[in-house]
Amino acid sequence: MSLTLQTPSSTTLSSASSIHSTTTRSTFYFSIRSTLSPKTIHFNSRRSHPQTRASASSINIASTTELDAVSAFSEVVPDTVVFDDFEKFPPTAATVSSSLLLGICGLPDTIFRNAVEMALADSQCYGIENPNARVSCFVNKAFANVGSDLAKLVPGRVSTEVDARLAYDTHAIIRKVHDLLKLYNDSNVPPHRLLFKIPSTWQGIEAARLLESEGIQTHLTFVYSFAQAAAAAQAGASVIQIFVGRIRDWARNHSGDAEIESAQLRGEDPGLALVTKAYNYIHKYGHKSKLMAAAVRNKQDLFSLLGVDYIIAPLKVLQSLKESVASPDEKYSFVRRLSPQSAAQYQFREEELVKWDHDSMVNAMGPAAVQLLAAGLDGHADQAKRVEDLFEKIWPPPNV
Repeated sequence: MSLTLQTPSSTTLSSASSIHSTTTRSTFYFSIRSTLSPKTIHFNSRRSHPQTRASASSINIASTTELDAVSAFSEVVPDTVVFDDFEKFPPTAATVSSSLLLGICGLPDTIFRNAVEMALADSQCYGIENPNARVSCFVNKAFANVGSDLAKLVPGRVSTEVDARLAYDTHAIIRKVHDLLKLYNDSNVPPHRLLFKIPSTWQGIEAARLLESEGIQTHLTFVYSFAQAAAAAQAGASVIQIFVGRIRDWARNHSGDAEIESAQLRGEDPGLALVTKAYNYIHKYGHKSKLMAAAVRNKQDLFSLLGVDYIIAPLKVLQSLKESVASPDEKYSFVRRLSPQSAAQYQFREEELVKWDHDSMVNAMGPAAVQLLAAGLDGHADQAKRVEDLFEKIWPPPNV
């Protein structure tokens, strides 16, 4: 699958790693499958069948790139993507977010620009007298228009961000998802091609539970504690996203979080330990959720997470993996670390096996989860406000 995007070759969307950054980010989630070739990598857009994963605990890495070796165990997902790098890492799935809309509006020429301009010219939104309601309508249309265009370009699912400012209002989250889903339906994008990305507050998790009961797939993000992960799994979220590097960063500069300090006493990285524990919980107790490890910082993180469903990796890490041939003496690095078999042997404490509710989850979240969740919500809320401010300035669009 080859995509040509009409953007200047020197133009990129920023790859700033911090969620609080005011720099625009283009966050596409692409899953990769590669053949085992020592010189070239052929990317196949269909990486959805379990049998493509390595079934043994390790693989024969003779004549295998490191990217091939990692991809045999987990679906590898590029993080922030430069538009012109689609040829290197062809997309099979994508995410549309406020940061992506800002990036599209900041580029002079992109195939997605028309989707935004058509949203701003929408007659239904145009007729709304209340300025706040009108701009909200424009934003919803832009999300659905861009998401619909992405759905035509990728064979996998499109994840659509739900406004972080609704994070503590279950019913508002559900209304927003229903509004977006109707717009996608109007564009003939079927529900099974869609995920809705919701913050993992208790209210967001409850919204995910209710939406999943309707057959609407959800993607819970900003998970920084086992309590959140377990509650999300009990809610039946389709995807649960844990930020490995952000937990590690917090641990380097803070103290007083019991969950993190327990992992450190065992000699474990707290971010990797949380992914492992959440994976074991999901698989040991038969939850349907898929686990996504995000904010990985280096190749060793990937090697330590082999077997998790999805790994979001920076482009520089993926490029290094792609360019490196895994030599026989490195075979120990490419061993499945997470598996349903190992999950079955994991022992949880009695207090971790409760039916999670609002009070138990909030009380079990340590300072790291509380602070990181708040920071993530603030960052995404700021981006959503920036989109609204921008749309108010450029509406109506020229030449429409």
